[in-house]
Amino acid sequence: MPSGTIGTLRALWDVFPLFTNTAWGENANLAFLEKHMGATFEERPKPWVSELNPDDIQSGDFLVLSKIRGRWGGFETLEKWVTGAYAGHTAVCLRDSDGKLWVGESGNENEQGEDVIAILPWEEWWEFEVTKDDSNPQIALLPLHPDLRAKFNETAAWIYAKSMEGKPYGYHNMIFSWIDTISDNYPPPLDAHVVASVMTVWSKLQPEYAANMWKEALNKRLGTKGLDLSEIIVESEKRGITFDKLLSVPENDSWVYEDGQSASCVAFVLMMYKEAGLFDPITSSIEVTEFTIKDAYILNFFEDNSTRLPEWCNKDDDVKLPFCQIKGKYRMELPGYNTMKPYAHMNERCPSLPPDYNRTKGC
Repeated sequence: MPSGTIGTLRALWDVFPLFTNTAWGENANLAFLEKHMGATFEERPKPWVSELNPDDIQSGDFLVLSKIRGRWGGFETLEKWVTGAYAGHTAVCLRDSDGKLWVGESGNENEQGEDVIAILPWEEWWEFEVTKDDSNPQIALLPLHPDLRAKFNETAAWIYAKSMEGKPYGYHNMIFSWIDTISDNYPPPLDAHVVASVMTVWSKLQPEYAANMWKEALNKRLGTKGLDLSEIIVESEKRGITFDKLLSVPENDSWVYEDGQSASCVAFVLMMYKEAGLFDPITSSIEVTEFTIKDAYILNFFEDNSTRLPEWCNKDDDVKLPFCQIKGKYRMELPGYNTMKPYAHMNERCPSLPPDYNRTKGC
């Protein structure tokens, strides 16, 4: 894809149909991901919704979703393209003291149309995804490995989940999990200058949106408060910090924004894992707000023995995935799934250029 003004205009033309909630839009999303990421979309045998047994789902089990049409489909397609993730949304399962199954999710739309952190009964969440979610989500369940399940502190997980319930979706740190380097996270025609230009325009048109997405986060990186984008750029230059360098400064899990601690869908799940002890003994050296969805599903936290997967898991598919796809016409793929042991300062300096999305050792 060419860079510069012409490349940007061509890219916008390619991007427009991604957000339409039509068959045309869905096909555009699939074609975009095939072209720019090398993704494949093999049709699965029916039924496309699993007859699962919720009794087999336990606390800490990870849900990954790939939405392929409409507003969220278009947004997730672009997120996948820039990060290398083959899913665009996540949630996590929790059982309470009575054994009831719940789903914790950052990015659930409430009655006011706001995207918030919610804890929903499994039945309610699953019914919505099966019957009402018009983004046509492909969904997989990633069961925790038995060793990690035994380690999972359910009480601590619930305390964290309850402390976050009702808070806004983590827009503040969403883009900063993607940008780790000065130049190796921007697929053409994107670069830091294009990002700065988009930020400038949006800051004028939608100042509240800009405050949520980057203004407060950039102030955090400078240790300042209340500076608008132009003032941030000036202050950064005064300190000898280029804007592309400022964008790559790692997020800090302890940062508290004006509307509280910020957690995107994947940061919410991984912060729960962090509170539940799954990153011990390196918890203090992990910033989960730096993790993309890909960074989450490549962690070696999940079941690696197919004989221990539930009986209903992929039973109607002749291709046996290492996880349980529970909904979707197309077979999900998660390259690198369940392969990487956590290490200190993980994912703070990683490149993510398509189509290979190669990461450097120890990044």
